[in-house]
Amino acid sequence: MLSTLAEAFRLVAAPDVLLAILLSSIYGLVVGSLPGLSATMATALLVPVTFYLSPIAAVATIIAASAMAIFSGDIPGCLLRIPGTPASAAYTDEAYAMTRKGEPELALGICLWFSAIGGIIGTLSLILLAPPLAEMALNFSTFEYFWLALLGLMCATMVARSNPVKAIASMLLGLLVSCVGIDNPAGTPRFTFGSTDLLGGIEVIPALVGVFALAEVMRSMTEPEPPKMPRRKFGSLLKGMWKLTREYPWPQLRGNVVGIIIGVLPGAGADMAAWVSYSMSKRFSKTPSKFGTGHPEGLIEAGASNNASLASGWVPSLLFGIPGDTITAIAIGVLYMKGLNPGPSLFTEKASSMYALYIIFIIANIIMIPLGIVMIRLASKLLSAPRSAIMPVIVLLCGVGSFATGNNLFLVVTVATFGVIGYVMERNGYPVAAMVLGIVMGTMVEQSFVTSLIKSDGSIWPFFSRPVAAILAFLTIAAVLWPVAYWAWGMARQAKMATQRG
Repeated sequence: MLSTLAEAFRLVAAPDVLLAILLSSIYGLVVGSLPGLSATMATALLVPVTFYLSPIAAVATIIAASAMAIFSGDIPGCLLRIPGTPASAAYTDEAYAMTRKGEPELALGICLWFSAIGGIIGTLSLILLAPPLAEMALNFSTFEYFWLALLGLMCATMVARSNPVKAIASMLLGLLVSCVGIDNPAGTPRFTFGSTDLLGGIEVIPALVGVFALAEVMRSMTEPEPPKMPRRKFGSLLKGMWKLTREYPWPQLRGNVVGIIIGVLPGAGADMAAWVSYSMSKRFSKTPSKFGTGHPEGLIEAGASNNASLASGWVPSLLFGIPGDTITAIAIGVLYMKGLNPGPSLFTEKASSMYALYIIFIIANIIMIPLGIVMIRLASKLLSAPRSAIMPVIVLLCGVGSFATGNNLFLVVTVATFGVIGYVMERNGYPVAAMVLGIVMGTMVEQSFVTSLIKSDGSIWPFFSRPVAAILAFLTIAAVLWPVAYWAWGMARQAKMATQRG
């Protein structure tokens, strides 16, 4: 054990590995903070570079870049209300509301501090709980995935501050968008209108960039420019973080646990972890009315969750070659390319390499704090720049980032289209976050449902008879009925009070 651990430290201390961690961390921070350039894209762009690196250095670039990109996606969300990555979309409004209250240091400090803590705790789960968690994930079938995806969709109404009916309408619009293309169980074109560009469906990243970024640009064209924030340096970004750590222990714990569980499930990833954790934070909060006004509780729970899920997503990837998310899907290819074939034998025959990966995870989350502070101080200059200078740059980044996702000009058209849709929806009080969630989860819901019905020969009983599926079904149904029960209780209480007055 000790000799294996010593060998792992020797592998990590190699100059090429340390340099790879540093450079990929800086790269991940920059790419993640640019709207439209997601953590998945940052990871994919690194694959050609890994051809020329040693096995440990190659995997180190993937780990460090993805961890930094997930965090740095919070920076434009806090400063400009534009999530840099999909994982930041769940709490962008909350972070931006805190900035508008004059507390950008607090918002950015929370995102940085609790992202690092979440990443470290997620790594500990990878070290301690890899075998049992992976075994649990392998027992999941399409029945469980259906309920899990449906539970994720319920977050659309939970996180919405507007009318629940409008939130549901936005979610259904997102589900309709996810039906476009031939990526469905039947393999038939739907809603393509004869366009070959729509056969592949609507890409999530361009749609997200459009409804968040371009809609913001459109709003800036129709609204007067707000007073300029004074040009100043940020104060201490970590001031008060230890106080918040002691003040909100349960949100941190819930966020980490939810992130670990969702991260280990194939296909779920940091996006779903952030949405579910933010909605849970609001549901269990003693002050839910403060959510949406710049309240730290939701930021703490969701920020910890998405980074915890990033590390735990490597559990099924390393043990069985099953990707926990799109990032680990890319990482599996790098592992095979470098001779670190995923499987149980990897932990016995190349145990030192596995310990080296654990150490890299911890190092990446530790250096996230100093490097993140530097990145925030550089990015904060956007606050003092005139809107007329910022918005054209945002439009350019949206176009370039979206085109880079598939080298297809149609993706730029997608961004423009969803920019108009997002602008119109928000002007009329429809939450765009609910629509984005519908787009992301729609395919998973449909494919899991149809596949399950085929396996059960049309019977719905297995959706409730399997133990884990039954638990998820209970949680989903409870999430649906809870608002109704709360409304009925309120009406009954009002009727009782009216009777007592009479």
